[in-house]
Amino acid sequence: MNNNGMKKRWISLYVENQVGVLSKISGLFSGKSYNLDSLTVGTTEDPTVSRMTIATVSDDETFEQIKKQLNRLVEVIKVIDFTDVFVRMKEILYVKVRKCSKDDKVECFQIAETFKAKIIDYGKDSVLLEFVQTATKNDAVIKLMKEEFASIEVVRGGSVGIESISMMER
Repeated sequence: MNNNGMKKRWISLYVENQVGVLSKISGLFSGKSYNLDSLTVGTTEDPTVSRMTIATVSDDETFEQIKKQLNRLVEVIKVIDFTDVFVRMKEILYVKVRKCSKDDKVECFQIAETFKAKIIDYGKDSVLLEFVQTATKNDAVIKLMKEEFASIEVVRGGSVGIESISMMER
């Protein structure tokens, strides 16, 4: 695959909520050597249906193949291409800052205020921040935190998205 036309793309899937569906879908990606940037899954208002949000980087041709192959799976109810649709999309990010000085703690509180994060845990020499924002903003936060602090631990969930009611973008 060359870099021509490579771009970030999002797919939302409605799937049957049963054992093995997640592994079947992730297996489709690995079996075809498609890259999965993130995959988030949870049940919907209907307990028999789950919704997946998948982020991948590919060219147009490969992306069309991915969608066709997902549509062929019996367990897939519906495939929605979020790439060029107005969606609300967020991901959760936790950053634990360890070995904090008093100045580091002040900096953590300023970062939390700037990025609309929550300080959800606090100890003698550590602070735990929670961010719920776009993946791009979370990338920027991680970059900043790596530059500012000597010891951090990062855990992030994949993005979840829903079609926007108004014409606002992610």
